[in-house]
This record gives sequence, structure tokens and C-alpha cells, in this order.
Amino acid sequence: MPKAKRIRVLIVDDHDMLREGLASFLRAYPDLERVGEAANGSDAIRLCRDLQPDVVLMDLIMPEMDGVAAIQAIHQQWPEIRIIALSSFGEDKLVKSALRAGATSYLLKNIPAARLAEAIRATCVGLPILSPEITLSYSEKVETPVLPPGNDLTARELEVLNCMAAGMANAMIAERMNISIYTVKNHVSSILVKMGASSRLEAVSQAFQTQQKR
Repeated sequence: MPKAKRIRVLIVDDHDMLREGLASFLRAYPDLERVGEAANGSDAIRLCRDLQPDVVLMDLIMPEMDGVAAIQAIHQQWPEIRIIALSSFGEDKLVKSALRAGATSYLLKNIPAARLAEAIRATCVGLPILSPEITLSYSEKVETPVLPPGNDLTARELEVLNCMAAGMANAMIAERMNISIYTVKNHVSSILVKMGASSRLEAVSQAFQTQQKR
């Protein structure tokens, strides 16, 4: 059986200890690979050119060039590179600036390791992930992409799954889609059964595995 392709990750943060911690975290997951580190936005752009990572973990508050400016530059030059804004701050203005600049996901630095690993996998295939603490006007959020086909999900179930990937609880999904929370629960149950998943995170991971096989 051919070996699965590893997700190549670039770490960008001006704090040495945080970069070291993230590098150590990545070593714990066989499907994730640290390919480089940068301490500011300018170096991040250069390394994206040289290394062509799959996913960038991007701090937002850095010297020389901040994360938002770096995200915009990277997204414009290499739109295939996915970017996760990884910040200590979750203010709406900063979140929206990062997403509008081209970040796929926005996570707070207090995220558990297992959740971050799932977020990297999801972001790699274009599924946006937001930390649950972040409240955002989804009408101003970047458009959520449709998951790749192959799991026999209906269009409605795909929409629910995309909302799940964006970190939305059942009540938020019900409000966004203008359906009852009981209908949302039924959709979620159907999605998990069809994808052979035992949890929401596993369903997102299954979407990643489907994309990897293509």
C-alpha cells in the first residue's frame, strides 16, 4: 500500500518557544511534517516561495511584517497554499482581517493539540475551522467551499458538514440554514453514518482522507 502523503507545514511566529512547541507538536503526528520556520511575515513569504508548504501556521502580531499582510501576499502569489491564522487574540476586527486577506482558518493559541491536528488536516483541503470562542458574522465570512464528492451526502448534508467544519454548534447551524435544531441533529446523524465517523471532527478528517485519495 502506498504511503500517504504528509502535510507539509510552515510555522510562522516571532516567539522562539512557541515555534519550538509547535515543531514538537507536529512530530507527534506521522501525517504532519514541519518543513520550516519563520519569525516574521517577510521570512514567511520567502520560505513559501522556496518550500511551497501545504499549510502555514501564521501568527498575526509580528515585527517587520505582520501576519495579515503576509497572509495577503502569500494568498495572492500562491493561492494553493492554505493558511491558518493562529493568534492569542480573537477580536472580530482581527479575525475578519485575516480571513479577508486569505486565511482559510482562524484558531486561538489555546487550542488543544488534537484539535489543531484536525484543523490542519481540514484546512489543507479548504475546510475553514474557527475556534469555538470566536463569534463572527458569517455573512461577512469568506465563502465556505463544498466538500469533495464521494460519500453520498446530499447537498443539504454537505452544507451542514461545512458548517460543522467551521466550528458551528447545532443551534448556529439551524439559524444559518433556517431549519429546526432537530433537523440539524438528523442531518448530523446521517452524515456520521454515511461517512463511518463517530464524531464531528472525525467527519472532517474523513473528508480529508477522501481528498487524499483523489
